[in-house]
Amino acid sequence: MSTPWGAPDNPDTPPLRTPCMKTLSTPKPGTAPQPRKRSALRSGSTALAALAGVVSAAVVLSVAELIGAFFTTRATPLIALGSTFIDFTPLWMKNFAVETFGTNDKAALFVGMAVTILLLACVLGIVAYRKWALGVAGVVLMGAVIVGTVVTRAGVKPFDAIPSLIGTVAGLVVLRFLTTRLWRMREWPDVASDRGAKEPDRPATTRRAFFTATGITAAAAAVAATGGRLLSAARSNVAQARGALKLPAPAKAAAPVPAGVQSKAPGVTPWLTPNKDFYRIDTALSVPEINAQDWELRVHGLVEQELRLSFQDLLDAQLIESHVSLTCVSNPVGGNLAGNAKWLGMPIRDVLKMARPKQGADMVLSTSVDGFSASTPLEVLQDGRDAMLAIGMNGEALPLEHGYPVRMVVPGLYGFVSATKWVVDLEVTRFADHKAYWTQRGWSERGPIKTMARVEVPKSFAKVPAGRVAVGGTAWAQTRGITKVEVQIDNGPWTEAVLSAEASVVTWRQWSFDWEATPGPHYIKARATDGTGEVQTDKRADPVPDGASGWQSVMVTVE
Repeated sequence: MSTPWGAPDNPDTPPLRTPCMKTLSTPKPGTAPQPRKRSALRSGSTALAALAGVVSAAVVLSVAELIGAFFTTRATPLIALGSTFIDFTPLWMKNFAVETFGTNDKAALFVGMAVTILLLACVLGIVAYRKWALGVAGVVLMGAVIVGTVVTRAGVKPFDAIPSLIGTVAGLVVLRFLTTRLWRMREWPDVASDRGAKEPDRPATTRRAFFTATGITAAAAAVAATGGRLLSAARSNVAQARGALKLPAPAKAAAPVPAGVQSKAPGVTPWLTPNKDFYRIDTALSVPEINAQDWELRVHGLVEQELRLSFQDLLDAQLIESHVSLTCVSNPVGGNLAGNAKWLGMPIRDVLKMARPKQGADMVLSTSVDGFSASTPLEVLQDGRDAMLAIGMNGEALPLEHGYPVRMVVPGLYGFVSATKWVVDLEVTRFADHKAYWTQRGWSERGPIKTMARVEVPKSFAKVPAGRVAVGGTAWAQTRGITKVEVQIDNGPWTEAVLSAEASVVTWRQWSFDWEATPGPHYIKARATDGTGEVQTDKRADPVPDGASGWQSVMVTVE
């Protein structure tokens, strides 16, 4: 008797096979059925979805960068996001960043932002792959956050959000494009149909198509970002205008620098800090580019006469020239956030004389084009210390990163309450009525510079030969001057160092000391005495809220 398929009754005879039948494998007796293995395609889908998210985020940023070349630089997502992050940075984090990274704090911020964006992009890519509606919601939410940070920046108009809006839409389109290809890859079977049969090549082809699309999109994003930067640079003529600017001769030239201002100890920083080496600490992620011909300073508030000054008004004014040392309040004990330069500018006291402050005013709130503000005591700007609206630095126009076309320079005060760069507004007011950028964040209202001595050579942890060792450094107490610097080796007596010549009480003063070094580890300390006779305190204090204090201690090994 035959089976319905025509197979013989003999069980030893293999069954007949038709072209439409698949061989069904029968497990051996006593063995459990084996589970189907997930293909590499399925197991790697999450990683590919994350990659799609990263590429889409790159498109958002690069398209916004390209279109942003036709808008203000503060309209690009990275700058807006970073600036907003700085605005809300806790005191401890800001202080940690400056102490850890110094003038590289902005580069560290960009690295941190890049890592954060990378992680968020991976998450959004995976979410969009698994649940498209949630992915769209996430992208839209991120786009709204970016647009919100852009339009809330100082000096940014609502239409400056256009680059971010277009970038977000472009990123969403790319995410859909790449995610669709991932979905198509998921539709193909995971295992081969027949043992030994050729596996279908469609999924592999789809995988190649995904990587091809991803690579092309990433390359296009890189080209767009680069093109945006080049186009922005080409459209800007601020750097060329700055280079062509001829500074007028001052009505009052800087006093001649006496011979011997430089420390005799080799390796001590130059007495006059070159522009390229001058420290830069500010809240601007992107250096504002202001056309000097368009620059205007508004003077208002508690004044009898409001003023609006143009850059040409400053060029035509009775300018003064002065060597002034500046110090950042974030400078730790022994830190390098201090510099000395020759500045050219219009005395602020002349500006205030024209505006005529009203009775009761005690503060001038200066505001930068990027929204930073500083509170400066009114009396400090009216005395004889040569506070100025500076337009020149070391014989040339202000560098862009140091405030071109105009910044404030006020001797004797930390920069956070006086040295506003890219200044566009002076409001005469009262400390009781207004708080400046950092005062709102817990720093002091007034910031007189503390007396400080710094050991610059030998460096900490240096190894030096036994015998005579040159020790040297710099000390400052702006507006009071330095009258003495003393050095202590280990716990020995304080010995007076040799002071270099003094240029003025508003510049730093260098010193040197010859030390007869004996083998072994040693600690070198330094302290200064200012023009009032006050000795630098040994009490340690953090930069917050009004500047660091204490004696610097340098450990060296004598061999």
